[in-house]
Amino acid sequence: MRIVNFNKNGVATLGVRRGSEVVDLSLADKSLPRDLAGLLAAGKGALAKAKRAARNAPKRAVIKAPRGILAPIPNPGKIICVGLNYSDHAAEAGMTPPDTPILFLRVPGSVVGHGQRIIRPKASKHFDYEAEMVALIGRRGRNIPKSKALNYVAGYSVANEGSIRDYQMLHGRGSQWTLGKNFDKTGAWGPDFVTADELPAGGKGLKIETRLNGQVLQSSTTSNMIFDTKSLVSWASRVMTLEPGDIILTGTPHGVGFVRKPPIFMKAGDSCEIEIEGIGLLRNPVGAEKR
Repeated sequence: MRIVNFNKNGVATLGVRRGSEVVDLSLADKSLPRDLAGLLAAGKGALAKAKRAARNAPKRAVIKAPRGILAPIPNPGKIICVGLNYSDHAAEAGMTPPDTPILFLRVPGSVVGHGQRIIRPKASKHFDYEAEMVALIGRRGRNIPKSKALNYVAGYSVANEGSIRDYQMLHGRGSQWTLGKNFDKTGAWGPDFVTADELPAGGKGLKIETRLNGQVLQSSTTSNMIFDTKSLVSWASRVMTLEPGDIILTGTPHGVGFVRKPPIFMKAGDSCEIEIEGIGLLRNPVGAEKR
């Protein structure tokens, strides 16, 4: 099942994609939670109910093309990001592949949804793209064993984990993740949440690609992740309780802009696309922060 969050007369509303159409769940079944985090928290039974509602929806609930696509969860409780999770990316950055996952956090205000502008801040011109698969947590858990970790993943989405490289490396290579990754509206994710049963286990083996103004700059597969999805979920849960609606950005492959010669950075007027096989295409125009 593919779920999208869209703006309906100023109200965030969940819909299920059904071919080229979207079923408005607020009309198909009024008893369902109105937001994705709530739907996930309600358990697998709620997802199954949403699927049935979409299948049996009345005509008045079917929308041809909803406008105003929002992030699947506009304000996730946790945005957990993973650094250097592809060996070829670590190599191009001149770093040794890590022995354990490198985790850091983003704040909700640093990300937007599909079709919304991502913003190059006035403080920098080093605005880099990063294609990443997103794992969405569907169950509450702590100290989750790796063997059971995928039971806590409800599904997947697409992210552009935009980075401000000169701030990220302000005091030494890789030492300022929080600064470089949390400028307002520099990242994006969406447009769809795809339930785990629609994809290979752990989202493994999916082609992942970045295109900037149509030029392919990153092209890899999620099989090349150093730490797979179950490892990341298990590791993160050692530190913090994972809650329904938390998201994990699982790392980016080689081809990022700052290591290219000459470097390639995003600027106002650009269009950046991140596409992951079986999950979808995230497209965002690039704007500049107003001075």
